[in-house]
Amino acid sequence: MTKADLVERVTAAIAQTSGPMISKKDCARVVDTFLDSIKDALKEQRNIEVRGFGTFKIRNRKTRMARNPRTGAPVEVSARPVPVFKPSKELRALVSDLDPSQIPDD
Repeated sequence: MTKADLVERVTAAIAQTSGPMISKKDCARVVDTFLDSIKDALKEQRNIEVRGFGTFKIRNRKTRMARNPRTGAPVEVSARPVPVFKPSKELRALVSDLDPSQIPDD
């Protein structure tokens, strides 16, 4: 699913409940603002929790040794923060087509 598909679905959902009161351009602005808010929070090293969906976090990777694939020479990869997503129990159950009570807690 692309961002354009997401905008289409949001526009359709709003049109079903409220009538055609909002344009695609406004829905695109809402989707962009939501995604920008997530990016800004992660940039500030803050976690984002969306109940029933999951949590976006920043995890710090340690320094490690890797290999240059072309030469085979060892290369040190420095420590750095990386964004990670942990799906909620409900989302994992939905994807697995299981009852949420069957999903173990982490």
